Amino acid sequence: MIDKEVYKYGKKILKSKNMISTKNYIQHGQTSVFEHSVSVATMAVKISKKFKHIDTKSLVRGALLHDYFLYDWHDKSHRLHGFTHANTALINASRDFKLNKIEKNIIKRHMFPLNIIPPRYKESFIVCLADKICAVKEVFDKKVFINYENSDIMETVVRCDCD
Repeated sequence: MIDKEVYKYGKKILKSKNMISTKNYIQHGQTSVFEHSVSVATMAVKISKKFKHIDTKSLVRGALLHDYFLYDWHDKSHRLHGFTHANTALINASRDFKLNKIEKNIIKRHMFPLNIIPPRYKESFIVCLADKICAVKEVFDKKVFINYENSDIMETVVRCDCD
């Protein structure tokens, strides 16, 4: 089950102080950065089932940390957020967690094509795609969210069929 994989590989990240703080920042529409990150991880795992030889642990960890920028990007001081937040997220994630090369690439390249250098690994492309799918859903569907505190593991947050 997808949500169990997100929890299995992301438990340490999900319970970290800084990740929990992302519940206080809105990402898209009514969706917090925390909710968005879990949605992206869940969608990425779902998409990854269509591929062979995927490093699911790196996929989940990179997806959870892809927007680990730790500030309110709606503040006027972050006008170039779309272009700069991937690097900020990578710096923060590298400080707080030990990352492998796939996880680093997922975080650094998830804003392709806005940031022009494409992802290097399958996992990075999958998270990039999952991020776009979730962002569109969050902007147009205000009911896409999870309640992490009231869930034994994780609820499936994205109900779109990628087949």
